Amino acid sequence: MKDCGACGYRTCKEYMENEQINICPTGEVFPESHLKSIQLDYDFRLSPLSGEPSARKFILPFRPDLVEKFEITEGNIVIGRPAGAGCPVYHSLKVISSNYVTGVLECHSVGPLISRNTKVHDIQSYHVHAFEGIVEINKAEPTIGVRQRFLPTFCMIQLVHTAVVSQIIGNRVRLEDIRIL
Repeated sequence: MKDCGACGYRTCKEYMENEQINICPTGEVFPESHLKSIQLDYDFRLSPLSGEPSARKFILPFRPDLVEKFEITEGNIVIGRPAGAGCPVYHSLKVISSNYVTGVLECHSVGPLISRNTKVHDIQSYHVHAFEGIVEINKAEPTIGVRQRFLPTFCMIQLVHTAVVSQIIGNRVRLEDIRIL
């Protein structure tokens, strides 16, 4: 346990007791869990690329014009809810790149604490276009063109997602048409 505070709590133990999950925003899986009775059924986990804080997330705000209006650029923090995929939680995202023409933002999910200590752009709701990351096989390998169940290692509430596998290069995968079960 790191006790890094990325989740907004002082200690990992405090986080687990309050959120009742066994995976932290940094992707660390805790050995003890309050959710031992829940069996997560997924094909693979999606982990960050080497040296990155989370898998890459490509999002499209429901109002793409806000990307240009707010002048969102690399390094900015945006907050919002992935309502298109059906997630009930507001996310804090650090922008890797932005496109003023399409409105697509390439981001990393970061802990909620960062959005309390810096200027943020509240885009309110967005559609998750794609994820890119490293696959850790649980039940099945990713197959191009197939909708599969996966768990992003940074998902704070451990909801199984589904997506269509659109690209595989070694153990790096791109997933599109994201939905949450």
